[in-house]
Amino acid sequence: MNKGNICFRIMVIIQVFLLLSGNRIMAETLPKVETGKLPPDGGSRYNRLIFEKSPYLLQHAENPIDWYPWGDEAFARAARENRPVLLSIGYSTCHWCHVMARESFADQEVAEIINRYFVAIKVDREERPDIDAVYMRFCQALTGGGGWPLTVFLTPDRKPFYAGTYFPKESKYGRPGMVDVLLKIEDLWRTEKQKVLDSADRITGFVAGRMEENEKKGTPVSGIKLLAEGYSQLAASYDEKHGGFGKAPKFPTPHQLMFLLRYWKRTGEEKALEMVKHTLVSLRQGGIYDQLGFGFHRYSTDTRFLVPHFEKMLYDQALLVLVYLEAFQATGDKFFADTARETLTYVLRDMTADTGGFYSAEDADSEGEEGLFYLWREEEIETVLGREIGLRFNRKFQVKKEGNYPDESTREFNGKNILHLAGEDRKIDDLSVARALLYEKRLERVRPFRDDKIITSWNGLMLAAMARGGMILEEPVFVGAAERGADFILNNLVDTKGRLRRSYRETTPGFPAFLDDYAFLSYGLLDLYETTFRLQYLRKALWLTREAIALYWNREAGAFNYSGSANESLPLSAAREFYDGALPAGNSVALLNMLRLAQITDDQSLRETADTLAATISREAEEYPAGHTMFLSALDFQMGPSGEIVVAGKSGEKATSDILQMINKVFIPNKTVLLKSPDGDGAGLQKMAPYTEFQEMRNGLPTVYLCRNHSCKEPLVDLKTIAAELVQFPGE
Repeated sequence: MNKGNICFRIMVIIQVFLLLSGNRIMAETLPKVETGKLPPDGGSRYNRLIFEKSPYLLQHAENPIDWYPWGDEAFARAARENRPVLLSIGYSTCHWCHVMARESFADQEVAEIINRYFVAIKVDREERPDIDAVYMRFCQALTGGGGWPLTVFLTPDRKPFYAGTYFPKESKYGRPGMVDVLLKIEDLWRTEKQKVLDSADRITGFVAGRMEENEKKGTPVSGIKLLAEGYSQLAASYDEKHGGFGKAPKFPTPHQLMFLLRYWKRTGEEKALEMVKHTLVSLRQGGIYDQLGFGFHRYSTDTRFLVPHFEKMLYDQALLVLVYLEAFQATGDKFFADTARETLTYVLRDMTADTGGFYSAEDADSEGEEGLFYLWREEEIETVLGREIGLRFNRKFQVKKEGNYPDESTREFNGKNILHLAGEDRKIDDLSVARALLYEKRLERVRPFRDDKIITSWNGLMLAAMARGGMILEEPVFVGAAERGADFILNNLVDTKGRLRRSYRETTPGFPAFLDDYAFLSYGLLDLYETTFRLQYLRKALWLTREAIALYWNREAGAFNYSGSANESLPLSAAREFYDGALPAGNSVALLNMLRLAQITDDQSLRETADTLAATISREAEEYPAGHTMFLSALDFQMGPSGEIVVAGKSGEKATSDILQMINKVFIPNKTVLLKSPDGDGAGLQKMAPYTEFQEMRNGLPTVYLCRNHSCKEPLVDLKTIAAELVQFPGE
């Protein structure tokens, strides 16, 4: 073990010890009340949201507004009393949601107007991404933009007629004030209601027409052309100086980087690899990374990855870990491995439930101020560390007397600093103890709020990250976390009808799942199988994929709907998502799952469905391939070459483990790995993958079979030969 790894492990041990022994000041908690003693409307102190499980809804349970959760009761009242509906959509760790809550929703004057003239509904977009997706489309069509909080005015039959995002109480920042908007909408509804209803019908028809128009029926575009254009578009928007793509705000976009690694692997294009390396270094060195407690913030408000929005999302940690691990495989650079290890350590420490599931997010704000938990003053650091070490730490982490974090309202510096490193400077091992001491001091602050909702799709991504992290980094604790997480989801979020649920909180499963939940969980279970080789995970991944086909597949469209037969019917609820956002598109992840499973099982029906879906998405991606990079990665797998690696050997024995670890060190994205163990699930594997029938150990030694389309080369037992063959696998 090298010196860097030893220093890193010392730091982690110190952090964990301090965490367990120190006084940790927690964030403001959600309201706790015996709801069984409250009337149906929440009583004088609360509104109806007090009966919900969503942390975001509970944050608004003490608003003076008579909020309803989404449901028939609210819309029935709107129809009965001839009122328009105010729909507000957000999530618990959203900074501007908090700002709007303080300025508008907690305000008595605003509440009186809403309660008098509207029926008000609150939705947690993480619980109900289907509702959010439908009304975000309307907002984007009406205004040309979108975001959260999302504010939409609806008719009682759920059709929108006006939309926006953040509204302060009074007009500012060039935005109309909430009071003015409410009064104008009320006047319009009272005096020109029929025009409003006609407008809602036209808007609904317009958005539906645009969706149908966008679903092209032409000939699929050449795969090679799509990959090349996707690369060219990313290269054109690449920031040569700071890494990443485009201008501020800049998002990490790990699925773009994962595609670039595959493009480099396919073509040998060194610039593709360089873009990945530079971006990953910039992210790790920047203020977007928590230099003391680890983990990545949501996005950067500037081009340098310096000033972030400080919330931490589970899915960002998962996707970034995956790409850092792949970069480590591709380059052998331990810096990428250490970043993945740190990030997984953060998730285990702060984002993992005792039950095994992974929490959703941590807030940007604490004590009503964004970033307060993470910012430091120069003298504060010198007080904690002492003058000599403090000065050295401040030089290394770019801490200045005047500060580098601008005040939100004045945009002036006020002495507060975001810790970050300069350029390519990676030498921080000698400050590991100092970082741990500052981390301990930070625990004395009020922590940002943590959303302890467990979301199935995001957990699926974290299963993949933990599994691959444990496998590639040789860290059994991460593998164990992945197994506990998988077992929790499978035991608690599958209902009595065998249907998956979207989320879980305080012993209660949430709404029926969506395409992403099925696709991302199957994705994680496939990686968990290729880490543990426990056949139960492979079986569950196959089951989830077949269930997704049964529930969400739209034969006419040749793609998956986002909502399925078990979900609520909404305006445009049959919409299909192909474009990657902060999360990769569910259709693209489902495509990759089907390709991997078809390769393992030789299931022709999966392969045919995958071919149909790939053709559909290729038409959608033609206009802007760089916006569909998860699909491009799946397309790269489909185009091949791809192959199967079958290891015949006794599970748990060192000789077998050595071969598996050798495989894990090489970047081979387009492969599946199977372990056929005579003392394990060998017979069960043979039933699922019949072509493994004759793949046995040779001369009592673990044996490797390198195959393409289930046609295998001569079996290999010599480690040097195996290593040499892996570098070339799966070939041209």
